[in-house]
Amino acid sequence: MREILISGASIAGQTLAYWLARHGMRPTLVERAPGPRMGGNGVDLRDQAIEVAERMGIMPRVRAAAADVQGIKFVNASDRAVARMDMRSAGGEVEIMRGDLVALLSEAESGVEYVFGDSVRALAEDGDGVTVSFEQGATRRFDLVVGADGLHSTVRRLAFGPEQRFLRHKGHYFAFANADSALGEDRWVSMFNLPGKMAGVYRSGNHAQAKAYFIFRSGLLAYDHRDVGEHKRLLKEVFAHETSWRVRELLDGALDDPDLYFDALSQVRMPSWSSGRVALVGDAAYCASPASGAGAELAIVGAYRLAGELAGAADHRVAFRRYEEGLRELVRRKQRIGPNVRMMVPKNRLGMWTRNAVVSVLPRS
Repeated sequence: MREILISGASIAGQTLAYWLARHGMRPTLVERAPGPRMGGNGVDLRDQAIEVAERMGIMPRVRAAAADVQGIKFVNASDRAVARMDMRSAGGEVEIMRGDLVALLSEAESGVEYVFGDSVRALAEDGDGVTVSFEQGATRRFDLVVGADGLHSTVRRLAFGPEQRFLRHKGHYFAFANADSALGEDRWVSMFNLPGKMAGVYRSGNHAQAKAYFIFRSGLLAYDHRDVGEHKRLLKEVFAHETSWRVRELLDGALDDPDLYFDALSQVRMPSWSSGRVALVGDAAYCASPASGAGAELAIVGAYRLAGELAGAADHRVAFRRYEEGLRELVRRKQRIGPNVRMMVPKNRLGMWTRNAVVSVLPRS
């Protein structure tokens, strides 16, 4: 029976642990946070990801917990909608808050060992397995190690090299935090633009808590991606002097939120997702950036495929190769993010006017 360590207990890690256990393997999930990370923005389940969720038996609960957002409206400084874009899908796609999905995945699991409040410090591979040293716990042996630990993956750094080799900056930074529930229109994402910047409020129909969004154009910034205080300083530098619309209220709420999320819009591009007895899944291997709307889909489908290939091949090298061959085309398509960011954050006022004019004539569902 294979002993497999999974670093990261988010969507990819939870899905992988579920399917490894179902296939008779013994997964251990290690997570740096003291418990499951329940925050986050809305994520989309579509196509193959819905099929996997159906096989896990969680899809009815996913639909019941759906965010129920009708669309995006672009507003002016007076809070008047200058354009609306209907986002409701007739194809079965479901948007759910990331924390809700993580909770449902966690509840579906059995036979999984959890280790919270710890992280991988070092990996030492030999012909029979991997010796893993942890920041807090005792050193342990595993047959295989999988990094499901996100854009700034520790496992990827240890097994493949520094992240600068694999991250592709997409010219923007993104922040997400709690917001005053009195702001924005219920069941809509309201977005206000200034040249090169966007502030918005997300109001789910099934959640009392509103969420604030911020995006701004920038080259690469030097900062500690785990330092929330530094994240708040950078966000404040960009938006603190903006007094239009609800920007100041949204910013004040974000700066008060201890769970504020801030990071670059980046993609991960790697020539291989495995090295010896170590593999990567989800954002650690092929992050498509939040602008793609495909992060949860790739995490779920990738984890399902990886578990299935490990169950079907006695040799992990064969399994890793098949996993990659079967997923590369989907990843390639999803990493084509098209005009999404340019539409949300036009460079100048002409771009804002053009975007609003185009959106205004789009057919509604």
